[in-house]
Amino acid sequence: MNSFSPNMLKTYQMCPKKYFYKFVEKINVPTSFLKFEQGKKIHALANYYLQGINISRIETALSETETHLWQSLLHNPFFQKNCYKSEYPLSCRVGDYWVGGRLDAVVKDDEKYYILDYKTGAVPKNPEYDCQTMIYLLCLDVLLKPETPPAFVYIDVKNTKNYVIEFNQTLKKEYIECLSSICKKIENDTIFKCNRSNCEFCEYSKFCKG
Repeated sequence: MNSFSPNMLKTYQMCPKKYFYKFVEKINVPTSFLKFEQGKKIHALANYYLQGINISRIETALSETETHLWQSLLHNPFFQKNCYKSEYPLSCRVGDYWVGGRLDAVVKDDEKYYILDYKTGAVPKNPEYDCQTMIYLLCLDVLLKPETPPAFVYIDVKNTKNYVIEFNQTLKKEYIECLSSICKKIENDTIFKCNRSNCEFCEYSKFCKG
C-alpha cells in the first residue's frame, strides 16, 4: 500500500511530471539551499529548546536576522504552551491510502492540542486546505482522539503573525475526500504529464520533455 507525505501530494498538485522525477525516478538535482538554512537553524533550535536542552551557547552563534526570528518564535504565545511532542512523526490511514509526516511540534493547554508549524518563509496561500494542514490534523485526531478537536497553527516568525485553523467534523470529511482523491490520481497516473507551470523555477526543467 502506498504512503504519501504532504510534500509528495503538493508536488503532484504542482506538476505530475515533477512528482515523477522526484518520487518515482528519485532523481536528485543539485540546488542551492542557502535560503533554507535560516529555517533549518530555527527549527533545530526550537526542537532543542522544547526538549529542555541548554541552548545558550547556540544562541550566541546566531546572526542578527536569525536572532530576530528566534526571539519572535520564543515569545509567541502558542510556542509558550506546554510541549507534548517535538519533531513528531505520525501517520494514519485515509481511505485506501496511508498519509503522514513529521510535525514541528504539538503543544497543549487545558482546552486542546495545537499543531505548530514554524514558517521563516511564506505561509501557504490557502492554509486551511494545504496538504500539510489536512494530513497533520487528520493524523493527530486519529492518534490522540481528543475530546476537543485540535487546531493547526502556522507561526509566521518573520512577520510575527499566527494563522489558526480550527478542526471540526465538516473539515474532517472534506480533508478525507480531498486527500483520497489526490492519492488516487497519483496511483492511477501512467503519464505524469508536465502542466507547464512554474517551469522556470523547476530544478528538472533542463531535461524535462513534458
